[in-house]
Amino acid sequence: MIPVPSGARVWLAAGHTDMRKGFDGLALVVQEQLKHNPHGGHLFIFRGRRGDLVKVIWHDGQGLCLFAKRLERGRFVWPRTEGEAVTITPAQLGYLLEGIDWRLPQHTWRPQAAG
Repeated sequence: MIPVPSGARVWLAAGHTDMRKGFDGLALVVQEQLKHNPHGGHLFIFRGRRGDLVKVIWHDGQGLCLFAKRLERGRFVWPRTEGEAVTITPAQLGYLLEGIDWRLPQHTWRPQAAG
């Protein structure tokens, strides 16, 4: 799991991104298309066209970090809007990176009221 610093936001770049892009290409997408500062300490997540690969770009205070994850089976659940960024919580990021539908994770057990 990526350590999300307190106060940092997690942004999903809606739509698909060319996964050949590296540090500079993704930072440019953050700046020009998403209208955010790529060096502001927030995490920006991008998904490829096939949906089985994500890249995360994050500035940790010393420099840009680039993380990638590819699922062996399944696809990453992604917002349907185009050209925007959707913010999610660090907990939802954890679900996303595990291949779980972060929009509505289900509890397998619910406590019953004592009575």
